[in-house]
Amino acid sequence: MSKRYSVGIDIGSTASKVCVLGAGAGPFYQVLPTGWNSKITAGIIRDHLEETIGDLENAGIIATGYGRISVDYADAVVTEITCHGRGGYQLIGRDCSIVDVGGQDTKFINVRNGKAVDFLMNDKCAAGTGKFIEVMANRLGLTIEELFEEAGKGTAIPISSICTVFAESEVINYMGEGKSKEDLAAGVIDSVAQKVVTLMQRKDLYDTIIITGGLSSNEFFAELLSKKLKATVLPQADGRYAGALGAALIAKDRFGE
Repeated sequence: MSKRYSVGIDIGSTASKVCVLGAGAGPFYQVLPTGWNSKITAGIIRDHLEETIGDLENAGIIATGYGRISVDYADAVVTEITCHGRGGYQLIGRDCSIVDVGGQDTKFINVRNGKAVDFLMNDKCAAGTGKFIEVMANRLGLTIEELFEEAGKGTAIPISSICTVFAESEVINYMGEGKSKEDLAAGVIDSVAQKVVTLMQRKDLYDTIIITGGLSSNEFFAELLSKKLKATVLPQADGRYAGALGAALIAKDRFGE
């Protein structure tokens, strides 16, 4: 039986995103912290969905992300690569290369006709991920938003360590030398951008390059990637929902009216 609503749930390591399609409306998005237990988060999402669309028998649900197996009410689970590729393609409307800086990993995906045709993932170390940015922001006594604001004012200090623990030690040493917070913030963001670019340069890039994930709407980060790649990288206002959107579109294909 076809479903009235199509729902994508992306349980990430840091944030969980939901996309609802159906009933003649455009995408409805929701984001909430994943917290320490993705099973609890999945339950909260279920409660919100029941308040929003009613009985979940009316919905086809696809789960993706690190915590996808925690969504026990989903009709199916689909990999992050597939969902991010489908969602990113929907956002930009053409073949593209996607870089997704997540909480625990960084993904690079080439997408053709809405399908991922090639990808790489850095999931061996937190350096170059959202977790690295969070750790460094905390060390500098800043929020993530403030870290980027300070970075825009500073001149990047080289942070050479590829390990988050050693990189944090570098920052502490710089702090002891009296380096400015602006220059330290710039060094942190430059370090992340360089690791992302190094990953991307291992594959051929499409003419269109977009950012998804938590940094997707950050214009400063997009400009920094563009300079390092010598190619235009486009921020996306709804890029953080790419995985959930892709999952919802797949649910629509499988279960929708």
